[in-house]
Amino acid sequence: MYDFIKYDLADGVATITLNRPEVYNALNNEITFELQKALKEVKKDPEVRVVVLTGEGKAFCSGQDLKASSKEPNRSFSDSIHKRYNPIIKAIRNLPKPVICRLNGVAAGAGCSFALACDIVVASESAKLIEVFVNIGLVLDSGSSYFLPRLVGSAKAFELSTMGTRVSGKQAEKMGLVNKCAADDELDAAVKSYTDYYSKAPTKAIGLMKKMLNKSQNATLDEMLEYEAYNQDIAGATHDHKEGVTAFLEKRLPEFKGN
Repeated sequence: MYDFIKYDLADGVATITLNRPEVYNALNNEITFELQKALKEVKKDPEVRVVVLTGEGKAFCSGQDLKASSKEPNRSFSDSIHKRYNPIIKAIRNLPKPVICRLNGVAAGAGCSFALACDIVVASESAKLIEVFVNIGLVLDSGSSYFLPRLVGSAKAFELSTMGTRVSGKQAEKMGLVNKCAADDELDAAVKSYTDYYSKAPTKAIGLMKKMLNKSQNATLDEMLEYEAYNQDIAGATHDHKEGVTAFLEKRLPEFKGN
């Protein structure tokens, strides 16, 4: 089904692995279109309750494959961004299911943007986040100009982006760029602690909360109060809400189905 990514589904957890380890999972045309396809697949599959995005080998993603793009000297940067990268970022942010980044190594350029677009980022101690665009005379893309200042503030975002600063997993955790930093040999266990939770959580309600938090970035309090009421009606009509109330009254743990 896929040549440049791996796709696995088990126990409600869909794992998408960028699979070009020989070039640190650099992004050529094919891998970006396969990633778009995989994100469409997880959206429509009701068996998927949570998604993990990671990279094969030593790196998460080193960004654009410059060797591949150098063979297209007349390519349009704008066309490439609109056709290849922006659909991936929008798919991650609009997916009504949690997306966890298993940040196993370097995340540079668009690879860094991919990580920051995820809902939860779990980094290894050896991981590095680098907004590397400035090193080749380019600007931030794939959403980094949106995510960075919201995560670390405008002054720090300016520094990281204009200096191409390497940020380690531990530093990223302190800055709020990632949710958790784990020792390299404990990365899988740290990711599993999240997937174990989300694979059994009320997925519909979580998807609605994701939409609400996205909207709140550019909304007024009055708008969010109305949007909360609107979404609460939707959540209140779900199986999982009824199950949660029943479990509470019966003094047992709820068994959420994700709908």
